[in-house]
Amino acid sequence: MSKRRTRPPPIPPRWIIRLFWKGHRALYRITRGRSGLWHPAPGRWGTMRLTTIGRRTGRPRSVILAYFHDGPDLVALAMNGWGAPEPAWWLNLQATPVATAQLADGRRAVRAREALGEERDRLWGRWRELEQHIDAHAARRPNETAVVVLEPVESSAEGRT
Repeated sequence: MSKRRTRPPPIPPRWIIRLFWKGHRALYRITRGRSGLWHPAPGRWGTMRLTTIGRRTGRPRSVILAYFHDGPDLVALAMNGWGAPEPAWWLNLQATPVATAQLADGRRAVRAREALGEERDRLWGRWRELEQHIDAHAARRPNETAVVVLEPVESSAEGRT
């Protein structure tokens, strides 16, 4: 009996990933937000535009991220195209956890925190249901990928983002 070696799923070169990201952001900007964001559906994640406050500049910084709902919360992964460095948006949230999430159906103020322990395991399992190769991709990173929970905040906090 021969043992088959399983290889990690291929990842496109970094320049292709960056080109896709730039194209996605351009589509969002050109259509003034009418295209480029979608709701999660059964078996599929959605996309949101998250605006944080730059930890060095103090200026708004936006990024488009995959997410799913966990009750009223939004859940994203702090990944940088499966590269080693932490994404800037996650570093910004660690400095200033209040942000704005633009979803396909509207905007909401959120407060970010990292899921830990059993909560992280449960939410990682939900990502695993949406992305079958997530464990193999995450194994490429030297550090554990943070699972970020974006909790809704009262409307009085919206003016701060």
